Amino acid sequence: MSEVVRPTLSDALTERMLELIHTGGLRPGDRLPSTRELSQRFAVTTPTLREALRRLEATGAVEMRHGSGIYVGADIERVVLPNPNMRELDGEQLVELLGARVVIEPPLAAMAARRAASGRGGQLAVLERVLDEAARHLRGEDAELHETNMTFHRATARLAGNGVLHEIVDSLLTVHGAEQRAILQIFDDRRRDYEEHRAILEAIVAGDAAAAEERMRAHLVDVKTVVEQRLHHPPK
Repeated sequence: MSEVVRPTLSDALTERMLELIHTGGLRPGDRLPSTRELSQRFAVTTPTLREALRRLEATGAVEMRHGSGIYVGADIERVVLPNPNMRELDGEQLVELLGARVVIEPPLAAMAARRAASGRGGQLAVLERVLDEAARHLRGEDAELHETNMTFHRATARLAGNGVLHEIVDSLLTVHGAEQRAILQIFDDRRRDYEEHRAILEAIVAGDAAAAEERMRAHLVDVKTVVEQRLHHPPK
């Protein structure tokens, strides 16, 4: 018979901290009581409290600002959380990552276009600014280009209006940031990548859901095909 795993004091304290945030109606950016006040409130030592706070900080539920205090984190409402301990993917898993994005992101591009057509596309200006920024980094500034590319895909998913699916895309891109940078290097056609992003945005702005979905799918399949070929048959 397996032994029942009992919750530790830190486990219980973590739950009580979350309860304090939720029952108190606190929102991201709201300040929490000081470490001393929380220790007294929950009748625990400062080291025990700090362990619970570190757990909450790792998931984005709280943010500890040195010299300022403890605040409710931006990710307190997240349903899907990235795993910060994930190892880098090998070549085959890199292709699988792109395959997962092929399944998830095209329908989100269609949803974004439908929202734009109905007048709810309030973040279209964000997508425009992101691509304008990307255009300035096409000549070897790969770190900046990578960030703008990922911001474009995140913003498209956010515009779709489904918070959970947006979090899935955000988690994939966040956890596998190193792999996404490798994909940029392997694909090695920054102008083509940019122009495909621009075509996706044009379909979204036009409210053409079918075109937005097809262009996002074609873009990701294009990247996946090139990466797969170059991993299996590297250029000499």
